[in-house]
Amino acid sequence: MEKLIMYDRNLTTGFLILGFPEITGYWAVFLFVMILLLYILTLLINAMVMVLVSIKPQLHSPMYFFLQQLSVIESVFLTVIVPNMLRVIWLEGAMVSIWGCIIQTYLYCAIGCAECHLLTVMAYDRYLAICLPLHYSSIMNTKLQHSLVIYCWVFGFLLIQITLVFLSQLHYCGPHVIDHFFCDLVPFVKLSCSYKLALQLEIMILSIIIIIIPFVLVIISYVSVFITIFGISSPKGKKKTFSTCSSHLTVVTMYYGTLISIYMVPADGETLAINKLISFLYIVVTPLLNPIIYSLRNEEIRLVLVNLLQFDIRTNGGVHVQVAFKCC
Repeated sequence: MEKLIMYDRNLTTGFLILGFPEITGYWAVFLFVMILLLYILTLLINAMVMVLVSIKPQLHSPMYFFLQQLSVIESVFLTVIVPNMLRVIWLEGAMVSIWGCIIQTYLYCAIGCAECHLLTVMAYDRYLAICLPLHYSSIMNTKLQHSLVIYCWVFGFLLIQITLVFLSQLHYCGPHVIDHFFCDLVPFVKLSCSYKLALQLEIMILSIIIIIIPFVLVIISYVSVFITIFGISSPKGKKKTFSTCSSHLTVVTMYYGTLISIYMVPADGETLAINKLISFLYIVVTPLLNPIIYSLRNEEIRLVLVNLLQFDIRTNGGVHVQVAFKCC
């Protein structure tokens, strides 16, 4: 309450981000430490994936190149949200300027758009590898790989600039309080007292472009993949072929499951807390699980990790001792 009174003295400066007001004291400290550890761990694992793909020749293929780019996107995505989220939790509510909120909303949406389209590109890559294996190398060449990744980044940041223009023209009459742990688009826009029909229509159209169309394209790609897999006569061949796309399919299911739950299902009243929890899973937990899923379910990455953990020790007497740490 004291924070609200202090904030009300200058309502035009920005917004009060509540974070998790129901979590206080030692529980707030526990939440802070947990999120900080998850953040650091996620950055380390994603960095490991980036380094492995860069230095190991056996991982120089389109699938691992796109996986590396996914790690880059998720690391940037986390850094846009989590540091300020930690500040909000530590202070049990913190103020953010209007433009600070607008910029965070813009970056969050732009990077989210880039990730949606990158996952679609990865599904297209699996479609080419499984359904058109003879033409895969000629189609998915290095030039196309880099062009697709550049498209994902540029398209995301250019497309959300339309939203940025709308957001910059909104006026806020109060209350200047966001019941969330970051400047999410929907609760942010709801606080405005400006005429918002044009912005709401733009958000609806962008939701179709960013979420629905990529999701449909992913489904079409995997329907074609499954038809091809079911046409393989050998059970061993089916299993081996499916294993090449199972990791990406798991990641896509988690990603779009949480994303659709947040932005396609209304969140008012009692469902606001559930929406905040799903957002937490989408922003903090999913980026950690994605590289772990790819690492655990991918035999080539596991082999690379095993090889990195193998080293030779030569004693002064010239006796060769090989020590190998093997992962399960």
